[in-house]
Order: sequence, then C-alpha cells, then structure tokens
Amino acid sequence: MSAHVFDQAVALTPAGEHQWAGQTHAAYANMVGPFGGITTAQVVNALMQHPQRLGDPIALTVNFCAAVADGAFVITATPVRTNRSTQHWTLAMTQGEETVFTGTAVTAVRRDTWSLDEEPMPTCPPPHEVPIPTMKPPMEFVKRYEQRVITGPLPQVWDGSGESSVSQLWVRDNPPRALDFVSLAAISDIFFPRVFVRRSTHVPAGTVTLTTYFHVHAAELSQVGEGYLLGQARAQAFRNGFFDQTAQLWSEAGVMLVSTHQLVYYKQ
Repeated sequence: MSAHVFDQAVALTPAGEHQWAGQTHAAYANMVGPFGGITTAQVVNALMQHPQRLGDPIALTVNFCAAVADGAFVITATPVRTNRSTQHWTLAMTQGEETVFTGTAVTAVRRDTWSLDEEPMPTCPPPHEVPIPTMKPPMEFVKRYEQRVITGPLPQVWDGSGESSVSQLWVRDNPPRALDFVSLAAISDIFFPRVFVRRSTHVPAGTVTLTTYFHVHAAELSQVGEGYLLGQARAQAFRNGFFDQTAQLWSEAGVMLVSTHQLVYYKQ
C-alpha cells in the first residue's frame, strides 16, 4: 500500500549532522508556494526524527522569512540545550543559499500532574450533522482536509460585508489518517487568514510568525486516531498592515490539543 499523501509530502532524507533534505509536494500547494502548515509539519518531522530528541514537542515558533519556492529544501534542527526534562532547539529551512524559514522549539518529558482545560470546547453540532461545503476548493491543499464548517466560512462573495473574524469547523485529514505531532502541526494552520473572513475582501496576506503550543503527549494524541478535531479561530486586532489570529483545536472527546497564535501581514 502506498503511503498517505501527507507522509509523502513530509518525507525527509538525512543530509548531514542535524540536517534533513526534502521536497515540496504539489498536493499541498497554496496560492504562492506550499501551504504554510505543510512547511511547519516538515520541520516538526525533522525534529521528531532527530536521534538526540528528548520528549515530545510542547512549543514551536516558526518565522516565514520568504515565500518557500517549489522544489528542494534542507532543514536544520539543532538541539542547543538539554535539561533534565526540557530541550531547546533552533530550526531553519534553506533553499540554495537562501534562508526561507527560521524557528525555535521546545520538547519536554511530561509528567502526571493536576490538569485542566480552562478554555472549554465550544458547544457545536457533531461532525456528521455538519455538511461538507460544496464550493470548489480554492487551493490544492484544501482538498487534503475534510472540513465541515459550522460558522465563519471562506466568503463566497467578496463584497466587504463581513462582521466577525470567528470561524468554527470540524476538520481531519482527507483521506483520514491517524493523528500525530507532525500532522497536528499542519492541521493547526488550517484556518484562512482572518482578514478574509472579517472583511469579505480578498487582499494579499501571509503569515509572518506562528507559535503553536502542544498540550498533550504522544500517548494522549494517539487516542484521537482518525477522529475529527474541532477548530476555532479569531483575530484580535487589525492595524497598519498586520493582524494577529489565535486558534484552538479540540478532540471529539473535548480535550484541547493545541493553541496557536500568529501574526499575519496584509496589504490593504
């Protein structure tokens, strides 16, 4: 059986100390270059393959220095300090002589403690009661995800009539794939730029920096399997060419898996 298209897209080959070589994949193409989530996932895959890795990812910050071009790339993932239960990393992606992506990560060995999700999962209809949108996917990568939008869809008419930046949706890989940290990193960036939803106006926009916090360890994540995730995203401020948007993803069981925060450039 051939590998899932996601696994094909994030496949890496060792290329030296702390380095892995990979290739962009047409199945995850965005308007310009690849979907940012797949680039993030490729970097997380390098981190997960590193023989010196301690524990699971708990925090990841990625900075998109330039548009990733279609073609080959090299990822460098370097552990810069290892403590008893946490490990700190620097990350970079290069294409030729150009650095297109920088970042940092923290991995950790989690332990059982008092735990609580302060932000509860929103009350929403279950996945199979929410229809799949009938509109044609605007970009190739959108086809790689089954998205059942509850509120805040991508506008079908760009007429400036938007009133809220909030979106809620059920989502999973298409075809379904058991969730892991690599695919979770990708799916955490599934939300369209909030400026599209808030303004119903199509303007140039792109992520500048994205931070993802992982709230579960590998054993907890494995319990999700191929199930749906409930996602919610909103912006907080649009000003002078940049806006921030925050998002959360919960399992069907109501467990928060990740929260994210990103700063996005927009042109007008």
